[in-house]
Amino acid sequence: MSTSYGKNINITVYGGSHDPEIGIVASGLPAGFRFDSEELSAFMRRRAPGQNNLSTPRREADIPEFLSGVDEGAVLNGGTLHAIIRNTNQRSADYTNLSFVPRPSHADFAARMKYGEAVDLRGGGHFSGRLTAPLCIVGGICLQYLRQKGIRIAAHIYSVGGICDRPFDPVSVSDGELATLAERAQFPVLDAQAGESMRTLIEKVRAEGDSVGGIVECVATGLPAGLGEHMFDGVENRLSAIVFGIPGVKGIEFGAGFACAARRGSENNDPYITDGKTITTATNHAGGIVGGMTTGMPLVFRTAMKPTPSIFREQDSVDMVSMKPVKLSIKGRHDPCIVLRAVPVLEAVCAIAICDLLADR
Repeated sequence: MSTSYGKNINITVYGGSHDPEIGIVASGLPAGFRFDSEELSAFMRRRAPGQNNLSTPRREADIPEFLSGVDEGAVLNGGTLHAIIRNTNQRSADYTNLSFVPRPSHADFAARMKYGEAVDLRGGGHFSGRLTAPLCIVGGICLQYLRQKGIRIAAHIYSVGGICDRPFDPVSVSDGELATLAERAQFPVLDAQAGESMRTLIEKVRAEGDSVGGIVECVATGLPAGLGEHMFDGVENRLSAIVFGIPGVKGIEFGAGFACAARRGSENNDPYITDGKTITTATNHAGGIVGGMTTGMPLVFRTAMKPTPSIFREQDSVDMVSMKPVKLSIKGRHDPCIVLRAVPVLEAVCAIAICDLLADR
């Protein structure tokens, strides 16, 4: 299985949703950097399951244990970082009747075709969103490191179903917006009223045994101009590669994204302006990236998340042994909307990718 990412900072994620532990191995992290363990733990809790009534009832502490790469005092020592998270609240019995009945829109069928009958699909196995927890360990450290360099990364729930939050100002993300999201970390939105409508919708689909998808918007400010390369090693390429490592991601757009297709060049181009000292752009439809390289403007991208495929409503499937159609009712503990817990994961992977890009220089 391909579970590694990175050009300068290399990470490898391992384990399965119902294994005794899941973990991450990382090399190339900045030696000598001291991170705040309590801040990292608080960041991990944002992604952890069972934190509120809008997520799965499965409760996991998601406390990282560092086996190597970190010295006393939470200092990166330049060696290979190896961190684990122990799984303590698995309920594998919920999946015994699914051994040969693939769940619609899960990886079950494709994984069996590729890896055979021995593949572990309990709770989604290695294909589960549970594997984003180790990403948040390294990503949480990278977020702290970047902040010391004046680079800030934040994300919010852009939409749930058809309900939309107020977007970031692509030209100038204010400290007030970042502070608002920090205060609302348990349900990060810029417009509180839109957030309440989203909550109501999520509770409604949960009660109906269904799920709903949405979009996460992420921004990085304080980036220098000129990160990245053209063609195959661009900022969009490297960000997209790690973003699509998050289960449930079905699309990504940068800046104005697909809206550009309906515009004229005169509407979509970002005019250059100057205050006599620096050069910026009056607009930022490009999302801070042109030719695969950063412009120094805020880097803005949005990620589409599909509805959680595990739903309690009856669905059609096939018994792969008898080759007969069957009706499937999924048991277990699942998020009615994965967008909420995906927000810190998007911040984490964005931080990893930017740290990797900075190491190019």
